[in-house]
Amino acid sequence: MMDIMQSGEAEFQFDRTHIKAILLDMLLAAMDTTSSSTDWILTELLRHPQVMKKHQKELQEVVGVQRMVEESDLVNLNYLEMVVKEGMRLHPVGPLFYHEAMEDCVVDVQRDPNVWPELEKFLPERFVGSSINFRGHDFQLVPFGSGRRSCPGMQLGVTVVRLVVAQLVHCFEWELPNGIQPCDLDIDEHFGIVTCREKPLLAIPTYRLKKQCKL
Repeated sequence: MMDIMQSGEAEFQFDRTHIKAILLDMLLAAMDTTSSSTDWILTELLRHPQVMKKHQKELQEVVGVQRMVEESDLVNLNYLEMVVKEGMRLHPVGPLFYHEAMEDCVVDVQRDPNVWPELEKFLPERFVGSSINFRGHDFQLVPFGSGRRSCPGMQLGVTVVRLVVAQLVHCFEWELPNGIQPCDLDIDEHFGIVTCREKPLLAIPTYRLKKQCKL
């Protein structure tokens, strides 16, 4: 790789040090955001048992119960994709937008009633037949921002969240402790560098795959 690359008329240094710094930024930024996204999506699945069962059914049909979900399976898990999109629509973990408004406006990103019917409900099926993706086209779904300032780690983040959610749902049955009902599960937010749950999610896992399948 050349030590110096030229962009237009400006010359700037771009070597292995810069590449390492960019990769480190992507990995560090992905830690809290992916874990919080996974936490929120699992929370919504526990709040909506019928969605959890539908997701498990797809996993059982596509993957089976003899092995864990692998990254190569993700392309065939269409309902998982909708679950993740809906989770990120309701609970974007990176809510900060570094843009200056040119006029007074109401910011209601991803919960615009003109775009999302029944916007407060967790409805993965709203993405059936939809071309809306994570890239923020037309600004309907922008958990990673949009345009030139969108998150460079988007593909990595989406892949990790999809794989972890799929494995957690596929490998385990989940139960809320102390007789808590799904509708009573707390979803208060804590605003910070990432928007996470105010209180930690507590749930009891029970292994559901064939015993010979190793984690």
